Amino acid sequence: MAATPAASPRFGVEEEYLLLDAQTGVPRDAVDEMIAALPGRLAEHEYFHCQLETATPVCESSAQALHALSEFRVAAADAADSEGVVLAGSGLPPLGGERHGTRVGKQRYRDIESAMRGMVTRYYSTGTHVHVEVPSRDAGVGAIARIAPWSPALVALTANSPIWLGEETGYADWRFMSIQQWPTSGYPPKFDDAAEYDRVVSGLVRSGALLDGGLVNWLVRLSDKYPTIEARLADSQLAAGDAVAYGLLFRALVARALREHELGTVVEEPQRDHLRGAHWVAARNGLESVLVDPTSGDPRPAFDVVDALLVHVAPELERAGDLALVTAFIERRKQGGGARAQLEHWRSGGISALLGLYRGAHREP
Repeated sequence: MAATPAASPRFGVEEEYLLLDAQTGVPRDAVDEMIAALPGRLAEHEYFHCQLETATPVCESSAQALHALSEFRVAAADAADSEGVVLAGSGLPPLGGERHGTRVGKQRYRDIESAMRGMVTRYYSTGTHVHVEVPSRDAGVGAIARIAPWSPALVALTANSPIWLGEETGYADWRFMSIQQWPTSGYPPKFDDAAEYDRVVSGLVRSGALLDGGLVNWLVRLSDKYPTIEARLADSQLAAGDAVAYGLLFRALVARALREHELGTVVEEPQRDHLRGAHWVAARNGLESVLVDPTSGDPRPAFDVVDALLVHVAPELERAGDLALVTAFIERRKQGGGARAQLEHWRSGGISALLGLYRGAHREP
């Protein structure tokens, strides 16, 4: 990925899905059959045999990303029907999470299991990850610091895991809470430059806290493979359009942050526990009540904070031609996001209704 003007950096979206038994709704090991049924498509293993992963190509426009994810989802949903499973865009399985998952037999996954031990035996977490290109790692570090105040709003917008072990957790994003157990979790601290970032990561690896740099699990990080910033904070989304709109919103945040970095705008580092608390509030509430105002630190109605985020990045969205699409996404969220939809279906019809929700979402634009 070569650098492009900061206003519209190229991006890519990675999606992870759960494979749930079409009758019982519990995770089912069917990824090998799914991959075999999708020749020529970017269908890959994730950590467990009940998970499937795909990714867009490197994209310049929303249309490219939406085409890639929509086509894959339709094909994968059809293959899932044939295998007797449901392709679920949910951050966690609503049932069956107490069972040990069946780890894929890659050596790297064996190494992860050896290092992380019992922490990953039930690690059913499935997310939507977004890569956005940066002109340099130093610029990426500067951008990460400038995105921090708005990251809780992104957690709230993408919250989609309210049910775990057959119970309502009381959180819109229970997956977010589950990933806090990793040695690197939450939002990364502010670094002076990429050299300091790399020294910290190397120190964590040297100490044994991390297997390698690829296991850095901060909510936003420098990619270990590509010249990108990678956001890892979002649950898997019900529909492809929601995943893409979130990706565009994150791209706009990065574009503005890169511009501010180039101008040398002073960064005020959020107090670490305040930022951590703001993420916790976002994971608990989603969009249903209040979020923490990134400027004042006071509680405000969730959509007041989300609207402020939209104003913050509107010039970048407009420049990229994405303002209307992202605005429509936020307006849909005002009618209810993924967490609310899952809870409504669960309350009305249990696991059967949830499986119907997951199936139907893949046909949405």
